[in-house]
Amino acid sequence: MLKQLRLIAVLLSVTFIGAPWVFWTYEHGVNPSVRHYSDAIWWWFVSSTTVGYGDVAPVTSMGRGVGVVTILVGIYCYTNFIALTANSLHGITNRHHLGTAQVTATRHIVICEYTAFADELLQVLDRHPALCGKEVALVTDLVQVRPYPQYHFVRGVPISPVALRQANISEAQFIFVFANVRFQDPDLKTLHTVSRIRKLNASARIFVEMVNPKSELLAHIEGEVTVISSRELLESVLKHQALDLSAYFPAA
Repeated sequence: MLKQLRLIAVLLSVTFIGAPWVFWTYEHGVNPSVRHYSDAIWWWFVSSTTVGYGDVAPVTSMGRGVGVVTILVGIYCYTNFIALTANSLHGITNRHHLGTAQVTATRHIVICEYTAFADELLQVLDRHPALCGKEVALVTDLVQVRPYPQYHFVRGVPISPVALRQANISEAQFIFVFANVRFQDPDLKTLHTVSRIRKLNASARIFVEMVNPKSELLAHIEGEVTVISSRELLESVLKHQALDLSAYFPAA
């Protein structure tokens, strides 16, 4: 965006300096509507914005030529400036929806990766006293906009410290890290994410989904984490028609 704004500024500056001078040079003394240099500057503003009042109009071939250039540059610059401004305002007013807003919640729940099991978890949070009523921050790049209006959304990869800080992970009480099967070795990626999280939050209770819950890589994770196998999660959903967390939290 900054590059585009610089280009717009350069183009407008060049035409503002050059076009009125050329217009004045060839129109002054020939065109009765061009008596002062300020008339040439006024003509530039009117022409570049394509308003076209008609009070100052070129009569020479060179004047008309520089007028064409001024109009084309003006159309390009002003339409792009309006588009950039609109996009910027859209991003500011919709930052919660787009996942760019900073989460300020504390003692909240952070869910890393928006997978099918993550969505199942969101459906049963109110069934467990320890989780019920807490604010939730969802960190993922698997969706483009906030999937649930009642939950916070951070658009980014969970392994990114920037995305984790945006979710205010240092103040989270419960953290769920779900496996992303897009990767060849999802457990390696998942545990890498957990290791990043532990550096930012040493006290939160972390639940991590693993394809191989007995992986030797767990020995390299600092602090205690609760491992849940992908198979157990799937079986839980199939048997109970919803994710069952009773083994980890007392039922309501």
